[in-house]
Amino acid sequence: MSNAPVCDAPALLRRAWLKWRFHLNALLILVPLGYMPQYFRDAAFSRGESGLGKHLVGDIPVGPWHLTLADLRNLPPEFEGEEGYLTTFKAALCNACIAPIKATYLRVGKPAGLDSAGVAFSGSPYGQFAEVPIPDDAAPDAELWITMEGWDGSVHMAHLPLRQAAPATGAWLESRKRAR
Repeated sequence: MSNAPVCDAPALLRRAWLKWRFHLNALLILVPLGYMPQYFRDAAFSRGESGLGKHLVGDIPVGPWHLTLADLRNLPPEFEGEEGYLTTFKAALCNACIAPIKATYLRVGKPAGLDSAGVAFSGSPYGQFAEVPIPDDAAPDAELWITMEGWDGSVHMAHLPLRQAAPATGAWLESRKRAR
């Protein structure tokens, strides 16, 4: 029989775990903290505290009311499957406009009436979102139509060039036209 020391692998593993578990727990707390600044920037952006979007269109009068419109990301439209290509806009209503406005709609191309007014904005009046479908046959000089419906039944419309509202979408439409 030999008197050589016996290596107890489970005991070594347990000792290493007990020694390093504090450091692993600290790491589990510190890694998410590294992402917190970006989280707070994104949250402030979503609440409208740090702007409406990457491309601010500005204040747009729609009848007696007005809203501030922005292209959220200023990127070409995203393909969303059956919905097709969508561009996201964000809007903020004026303080005096919040109470009398029932709904705000956005659409590429002139709507025939209120039933085809487009996508309704949703969210807080200070930061509403709308994902607008871009028609396959939309021309680079297409217009973006804003329709506002009041609680009194009144309907007001305004339009602006899509290229002005979403420059990246306008450039995307131009490149698709050249590719055809």
